[in-house]
Amino acid sequence: MLTVSGLRKEFPGPRGSGTVAVAGLDLHLDRGECLAIVGESGSGKSTTARMIAGLLAPTAGRVVLDGHDVSRPARRRRDRLHRARLLQMVFQDPYASLDPRQSPGDALAEVLALHGVRDRAERTARVRELGEAVGLSARQLESRPAELSGGQRQRVAIARALAPRPPVIVLDEAVSALDVSIQAQVVNLLADVRAATDTAYLFITHDLAVVRQVADRVLVMRAGDVVEQGPVAQVLDRPAAPYTQRLRAAVPPRSDGARPGAVPHQVERNTPPCESS
Repeated sequence: MLTVSGLRKEFPGPRGSGTVAVAGLDLHLDRGECLAIVGESGSGKSTTARMIAGLLAPTAGRVVLDGHDVSRPARRRRDRLHRARLLQMVFQDPYASLDPRQSPGDALAEVLALHGVRDRAERTARVRELGEAVGLSARQLESRPAELSGGQRQRVAIARALAPRPPVIVLDEAVSALDVSIQAQVVNLLADVRAATDTAYLFITHDLAVVRQVADRVLVMRAGDVVEQGPVAQVLDRPAAPYTQRLRAAVPPRSDGARPGAVPHQVERNTPPCESS
């Protein structure tokens, strides 16, 4: 679904100096797969996500989504809508990406109308379907974002990303701002959605515990370069690169003796989300 080759981003500096944020990255993402990109702050993982999503123009390299070259941000409305049907993005702060004056239900209906669902009854049914898919009640869909908890807002953001039925969703630190129990609920929700829809995830995070739970493969970045990549169990349990070893060693030890990077808490999949989530 996604192929990235030679992706590079340089930010200019004073008197001809500059910073290389991403230095020639290659990656691929198959349908229904979850690839995690991990690394410390400043490693280039979020810059990579923004280039793939078309929010930032790369200095060099190629991004191909479902056979379409989308290496440069779309300029025409038609091209932007086409790209949005292929890829959606969920950000770390859901409140900043929601209109505080608009209810979640209206926000979802607006996205559906933008992507061709003209019939009002069909939009209403799809909004209800999306709300049920992410565990939002009818009352929550009619509320304002300020009346919802952080977990509920992130559920709205996920529902909005799902509305155009994109084959790829980029999640940039999408659960890092949530407390542990709500984080586990949202992580389980993402896993259930992926299983039901075959959506592929590009998961940007610094949290190795989340990576172990959600991802199939992991790519480790440092200062714009890829230092290691492979299946999650291989990279996290038997890291080859010294940098990956240091990342793994930095995970605080669990009181129950579990290995570093193990999931700290998990909510049962069949447990309905509580009102405060």
